[in-house]
Order: sequence, then C-alpha cells, then structure tokens
Amino acid sequence: MNQNLITKTCTIDKTAHCKCFDVLTDEQRELIEKKQVEVYYKKGEVIAKYGSFSTHIIQLCEGLVKVYLEDNNETLILKIIGPGSLIGLSALSDHGDTFRITISAYEDSVARLIDINTMKYLIRENGVFASKIINIMSENANQINNRFFFMTHRQSYGRLADLLLCLSGNIFKSSKFNMGLTRKELAELAGMSTENVVRILKSFQKDNLIEIQGKSFFITDPIGLKRICTIG
Repeated sequence: MNQNLITKTCTIDKTAHCKCFDVLTDEQRELIEKKQVEVYYKKGEVIAKYGSFSTHIIQLCEGLVKVYLEDNNETLILKIIGPGSLIGLSALSDHGDTFRITISAYEDSVARLIDINTMKYLIRENGVFASKIINIMSENANQINNRFFFMTHRQSYGRLADLLLCLSGNIFKSSKFNMGLTRKELAELAGMSTENVVRILKSFQKDNLIEIQGKSFFITDPIGLKRICTIG
C-alpha cells in the first residue's frame, strides 16, 4: 500500500488554498475583497445545493462542512472540509453554471462567498494564481480517487482507522482533538453502520490505539492505526 494514500481520503490539507491569494497584486486583492460576502450557517444548514446556480466560490472561514451527492434517501460523502478551504472550484469551468455537489454544515460555520466572475477574471489576468487554482483542483480530484479506493478496497477497521488519521492530520492538526461529529456522522463518513463504528472504536481503545473521553479523542498510536490502514 502506498503510504501517501493514507490520511488523504476524507479531505486534503488546505494550506495551498489559503496561500493561493498571496500571489495576487494589491489591486487584485482589493477587487476580491469588494466581491465577496461573509455568511453564517447553522449546523445542518445547506450552503450550496446540487443543481443550483453557481454564482460564487465558497471559502470556509470557521466550522466544518461536508461535500456530498444524494439520490432520494441515499447519500455519498465525497469529503469533509475545514477552515481555509475553497469549495466549488469545478464551477469555474466553461460549463460549470450549476453546482454538481451539495454542501452543508456539520457544525456552525462561517464562509466567504466570492463572486465567481471575479475569480474567473483573476484567473485570466494572473497566470500564477491560475496555476495555483489548477493545482488545488488536481489535488481535490486525487483526494476523491483516494477516497473511492479506500471505500472499495478496505474493510471497516481500515476505513475507520484511516478516517481518524485523516481527521487528526488534516482537519484538527493534532493527535488530540474534540470530535464535533456524532457516531452516526462518523459512520456516514466511513460508509459503515453506527453500531459497527461504536464496536470498532471500543476495539481501538482496548488495543491502546486511541483514547476517548466524551467528545475528546486522542490518537495514542498513529503507527498502529496506519498499520491497520495498510492491511485493511
């Protein structure tokens, strides 16, 4: 198993997202500041709906959101996203006049909605900025591929171990973090039943891989979790 796949299946590091605006000129930064609004979303609120007009790109400032596809009562989560990330970049294509995903808040969140025409203008005018946006879109595509690989080639223990490492490394940036997600939401992310998630978490605790106190999680043995990811 390629170790680079591990911890990159539920989200990606948003560092590149935050830094892409650093290459804009002062005039371009002033323009983008004028062409964005900040919006507060309550937990569970839909931020963007599949099929709705994509008039803006979303940059998450605070909170945690999920990006997913849905069909009747079935939901497929593509990724979870933490602060700093850009969402909806596929709408920048010539045929991207509607969102092809649904985005909703896992917890109370704040997002900047950036006018999409302004983003397109900056991409045309600033080649370095355009290159960074392409790199982010490429990384997003790779993350989706990694997620599908793990969802189809790993058993429940491997999927949950990977999810915990991904949350720790890419969302919370710490081996100890407060889990805002319920066990049901964890199960939804891992593609498992809630009962299975509860059972496996207890098994991980018994094997001293993690410690859980209420909503507080502590990854005590990341190497052990990576080993589980590798063997599935």
